[in-house]
Amino acid sequence: MGARLKAYEGCAAAVAGVGKDPVNAPMIRHWCEAMGDTNPAYTGPDAIAPPTMLQAWTMGGLSGHAGRTGAYDELLALLDEAGCTSVVATDCEQEYLRPLRPGDQVTFDAVIESVSDRKTTKLGTGYFVTTRMDVRVGGEVAGTHRFRILKYAPARKRAARGRRPRPVVNRDNAGFWEGVGRHRLLIQRCTGCGTLRHPWLPGCNACGCLEWDTVEASGEGTVYSYVVMHHPPFPAFEPPYAVGLIELAEGVRMVSNVVGVPYDKVRIGLPVRVEFRRYEDDDGTLVLPVFRAGEGGDA
Repeated sequence: MGARLKAYEGCAAAVAGVGKDPVNAPMIRHWCEAMGDTNPAYTGPDAIAPPTMLQAWTMGGLSGHAGRTGAYDELLALLDEAGCTSVVATDCEQEYLRPLRPGDQVTFDAVIESVSDRKTTKLGTGYFVTTRMDVRVGGEVAGTHRFRILKYAPARKRAARGRRPRPVVNRDNAGFWEGVGRHRLLIQRCTGCGTLRHPWLPGCNACGCLEWDTVEASGEGTVYSYVVMHHPPFPAFEPPYAVGLIELAEGVRMVSNVVGVPYDKVRIGLPVRVEFRRYEDDDGTLVLPVFRAGEGGDA
């Protein structure tokens, strides 16, 4: 297989291609606006085209180019037959030898420069194919464009492992999660005005005070609102399941799963009580607060 692929090295991919349009000021303006490039060299009577537009002047659009050969398509078809049915662009390199100016008519030739040995990547196993395009104006080389793709057979995906997503713990909410780890549901309390708050914040949203302490919630509450999750599926969860906005007896609200009754029996006003669940997976131990209704089995 490798020898058959290597035989395409040096084969022409395009011969005597001609740009669909001469280098022109409107295209330059569109490019600069899209890129946010305000370089004065790209405007005025002595304007040049941004060098990075090199490939843009060679693109054939939906109708393609008459100068394209069949060699490149044959190479890709051969890779398809070998099971390398997926493709991803990996990188490009450009070399600029002279500036392009409005009115220049671009011509180009392209060659299959190299086909790598078989490589194994995170995406899968396949071959890197590099093409080189020489861009000319009046027979003089203005620049070179190398474009590399990976044509590969996708790697088999591992079976999804049911890992629970971890909460984002930072310096503002670390105390809450430390309390959960000890099976305590802690609520922040502003020491300036006494306002309770959840989620945890660095300062009071009532009076602006930065000082606070905590009170331990009783764990009693009611379902203030809820949704039933059907989609999208996630390996750690088995839909459908209920996610509730729980109003604690202390007056603050928090989001968590509602368990203890089937998902279709959850109702606004349903009494619930906190329960701390322990999860073990490859990422270690995770303790999460959920809220159990007073009757029935687990949802």
